[in-house]
Amino acid sequence: MEEHNRFAGHGSVVLDIGGDVGALIVSMPPTMAGIEIEIRPLGSTHRYSDHLPAQQHDHDHDHGPGHSHHPHVAVIGRPTVNGPAYTAVFPELKEGTYELYEKLGGPIQLQVTVTGGEVQHADWRQLA
Repeated sequence: MEEHNRFAGHGSVVLDIGGDVGALIVSMPPTMAGIEIEIRPLGSTHRYSDHLPAQQHDHDHDHGPGHSHHPHVAVIGRPTVNGPAYTAVFPELKEGTYELYEKLGGPIQLQVTVTGGEVQHADWRQLA
């Protein structure tokens, strides 16, 4: 059973950037609150959903060359002076071009380029 941090989404997000590592903040529609968004390098063909349901298992092992697990984060309503802002925040990404999609399937929704030492912004709201 996978344990989740019950305090996730209740505070600030620490962005660990510098050198060839950047971060990405994606503005999301409120209707997607709680949905997990996965990000993978452009050209990668593996998705989290490739394992489900037949191979559902914990992920403390290696699948071999060319197979990796991609970061995924939940869409969270974060408090602002203008009310909640719904975002998916990827705090630490190696610079490069990425594709974003819903974790459990669905088409690629966005393509973004992350630059080391910078915070990139993308907008998923117009796609909803």
